[in-house]
Amino acid sequence: MNESKVVVGVGPVTFADVVAVARHDARVSISPDALDAVAASRVHIEALAEQPTPVYGVSTGFGALASRHIPHESRTQLQRSLIRSHAAGTGAEVEREVIRAMMLLRLSTLTTGRTGVRTETAQAYADLLSAGLTPVVYEYGSLGCSGDLAPLAHVALAVMGEGHVRSSDGALKPSAEAMAEHGLTPVTFAEKEGLALINGTDGMLGQLVLGLTDLHNLFRLADIAAAMSVEGLLGTDRVFADDLQRLRPHPGQAVSAANINRMLAGSAIVASHRGDDCTRVQDAYSLRCAPQVAGAARDTADHARAVAERELASVVDNPVITLDGRVESNGNFHGAPVAYVLDFLSIVVADLASISERRTDRFLDAARSHGLNPFLADDPGVDSGHMITQYTQAAIVSELKRLAAPASVDSIPSSAMQEDHVSMGWSAARKLRRGIDGLTQVLAIEVLNAARGIELRQPLTPAPATAAVIAALRRHVAGPGPDRYLAPEIGAAVELARTGALVEAAEGSVGRLS
Repeated sequence: MNESKVVVGVGPVTFADVVAVARHDARVSISPDALDAVAASRVHIEALAEQPTPVYGVSTGFGALASRHIPHESRTQLQRSLIRSHAAGTGAEVEREVIRAMMLLRLSTLTTGRTGVRTETAQAYADLLSAGLTPVVYEYGSLGCSGDLAPLAHVALAVMGEGHVRSSDGALKPSAEAMAEHGLTPVTFAEKEGLALINGTDGMLGQLVLGLTDLHNLFRLADIAAAMSVEGLLGTDRVFADDLQRLRPHPGQAVSAANINRMLAGSAIVASHRGDDCTRVQDAYSLRCAPQVAGAARDTADHARAVAERELASVVDNPVITLDGRVESNGNFHGAPVAYVLDFLSIVVADLASISERRTDRFLDAARSHGLNPFLADDPGVDSGHMITQYTQAAIVSELKRLAAPASVDSIPSSAMQEDHVSMGWSAARKLRRGIDGLTQVLAIEVLNAARGIELRQPLTPAPATAAVIAALRRHVAGPGPDRYLAPEIGAAVELARTGALVEAAEGSVGRLS
């Protein structure tokens, strides 16, 4: 278990906090001030629970059943029934990192003192995270409105000591058994608590934070891949000049162009056709417009990050306890703000992959590769070279285009028309995760082909930065030669892309890329 710790309740949870807990198993504690705030808000709930007037979430049923007043003796059963009935997910298990991020974000809302839970309930979430016990959550069940209901209910079910969890080593165990092994006690929920545990956008938000973290690496890799393709395809670097970029002052575009310029600095290949004797007038759009596409992707991600940071600072529950002690219904659980940007990012992912595939295709077409062998083959005809790598890219890109269709424009009413407009933000988050995985593979394949194309330009030498990326790749994948079993080589390149090793290799030569 990682000995680093994230303290919840001293301000909004940050991106770094989410990554530390979700991916690096950081332990979690609650600040003393936050525990005091939780205890103070609970006083209001307990006072309202004694009143004869029905209060939603405290002494009533839920959703379309909110009109029924629940007597004292049935309220523990009410909370237990809520969680059991809402833990209705199905499909494949959700990834551990997503569940841990979701738990941390729900805990963050609980510790604001605006939800009315007891301190022991909030502490149970921190304890489960610190013990490395991850509730089993399933793929389908959230409509992204009234919170990520089914996913969060599966988490709350485990806190009750029911359902199953996976330990830090991945072993599947009954929740009560795993908690006992770690000295933890299941929680019996009191008034309002069941509702407070499931009425959040935490699942979709956690996936947004993790997705933006991954895209930070992939945006830099996209610039690296574009630079390698420009170099290997005998493109010009003049179009990336700063004064040309400033004519259209989108900030992301300037960043991308600067990165590409730094990657190409000192390239003998680029210098070889920079003179007046070069007869080429313009490069294809997939080369010349790389900063415009990757820059727009960055700017879209910046907007998404602003939305995520606002959401991280939010209290998402219904009803909430106001500062003056009122219990008020609201609509803050609606996932539209998060759902929209998740969909925007799926468009970004699809388009970055699309332009990358077009650059790869140019390497493989002898009519457009400016002197390279067809399909980068060693002995064309006998060898097929990298022909089918483009097929692999094309299959992924086609999938990403389908995933770019927005989930947030769909809405299927639920709860007997009480919940008659929903965000589908969870679905938007799930397809973004698949999209990011696809983009990683597509960019890795471009690097694989660009490296081979650059090496086939010998004796001309590449830029130091692109040479460093090729060297990192060659430690795992052999250079040009007769046909080989390609799937393991693609897999190795994808892993280097996923871990950030290709970006690190470039930055080892030119310094931190933006």
